[in-house]
Amino acid sequence: MNLSSNLNENIKYLNENLPLGRSFDLMGRTLKLGKTDAFFLGVNGFCKTEVLQQIFSDLQNPLYMADDLVVDIADYVNSKIGYAQVSLTESWESVFRNVLSGPAALFIDGFAQAVLIDARTYPTRGISEPDLEKVTKGSRDGFVETLLFNANLIRRRVRSPRLCFSIHSTGTESHTDIAIAYLEDTVNQELLKLLSKTIDSLDVTSLTMGAKSLEELLLPKHWWNPLPGIQMTERPDVACSYLLEGHILVLVDNSPLVIILPCSIFQFTQSPEDYYNSPPVGAYFRLVRFLCIPVSLLLMPLFLLLAAYYTDFSLKIGLLSEAAAPSQVFFYVMTVEFLLDLFKYSSALSSGKFSGSLSLISGLIIGDIAVNLHWASVEVLFYAAVTLLASLSINGTEFADGLRVYRIFLILATGFWGLWGFLAGLALILLSIVTTPTFGGFSYLWPLFPFNGKALGRLLFRSPTPKAQPTSVWSRGKVHDKK
Repeated sequence: MNLSSNLNENIKYLNENLPLGRSFDLMGRTLKLGKTDAFFLGVNGFCKTEVLQQIFSDLQNPLYMADDLVVDIADYVNSKIGYAQVSLTESWESVFRNVLSGPAALFIDGFAQAVLIDARTYPTRGISEPDLEKVTKGSRDGFVETLLFNANLIRRRVRSPRLCFSIHSTGTESHTDIAIAYLEDTVNQELLKLLSKTIDSLDVTSLTMGAKSLEELLLPKHWWNPLPGIQMTERPDVACSYLLEGHILVLVDNSPLVIILPCSIFQFTQSPEDYYNSPPVGAYFRLVRFLCIPVSLLLMPLFLLLAAYYTDFSLKIGLLSEAAAPSQVFFYVMTVEFLLDLFKYSSALSSGKFSGSLSLISGLIIGDIAVNLHWASVEVLFYAAVTLLASLSINGTEFADGLRVYRIFLILATGFWGLWGFLAGLALILLSIVTTPTFGGFSYLWPLFPFNGKALGRLLFRSPTPKAQPTSVWSRGKVHDKK
């Protein structure tokens, strides 16, 4: 529906469709611009008071408004409002979407257009280093919940004239802003078109959990694929490094998480810490993280298999100090797995004042009591602790949690069916990993499959800075729209 050229009709429509006078944060005022009637609409707290005060002080100044009748609204805006970005709109939908997002609207009698004045400001927290992606050296800034701030953090690092932020909106109620960031000369155009088309076609009321909600809408997953098919980061330096390699970034307003597309399993083994150390040191710790993946997945199931079904061999090699029934070992392993999860999440979600002492109590007192009560054994606690350390060493928390689900499944298969359960469970896990969906339909195991030796070498080993970025964007194959 379009605006009317009659100001009173526009004001009536605003009162019918907005809680003016009932909601304290909505500001509506009648104004006089010379001899022309006008109406101002904005949200208190979203507008920069100083900028608007200067604009309307000039517009209502008799000397400034020598031509006291507004004849041409476009010329009027261009000649009188120079303090902020402005635009004209004829649509009520555009007016409501913009005003509720931050810009103010000015309605002038005699014109079926509204002047949108972008003098917005948002309440936001300070820019600080993300808790889950800390480094010992390097930048300490991180993305915040304000879309414009996040775009500025990227633009500050990538000052390329080819860097583009295309804006979209989704959610019939929330009208959440979504920005797609890419370099025009390196982006995969097919993937970009598919992403824009998918976002524009989303039929949802709101993105309740920000980027996480958008991730699940972009890539519906099956319950047998627990590994993440989309990578997200809170670090601007990580996001920009992928951007320069031809990836696409998706920024969601009200979320500090930035989505990186496309994605493969090897991206979750990377860490910015590698590039804040010398190449040999960075390569060593990268290999350590690669080793942590099979340790996190296989150590406890292998211990259960050997201790429960090959007791004599386990005693001979020192894996066990004394023999135990298979059902008892299985009970020990499941109990310790549950306790470690309980310790991990309780310390992660508790206040920082208590998390340290909570972890100490959990590890020492409860572990010792569990052994004395015969709920666990010393060997099980040791191998479970090594498994936990390996999981915490993996850079991506979502990836580590996905491996945890695989490990529980493998433990259950091994506990019930022994060696054949272990082998069958491992085969199903490998099948699940291979079939993990990615946006665009690319292989989750790229560059291992399809094989790209140079790209795989860059992922496995930390290269010196002059060779760290490819001279051209790696090709992953053809984009497939699985929808």
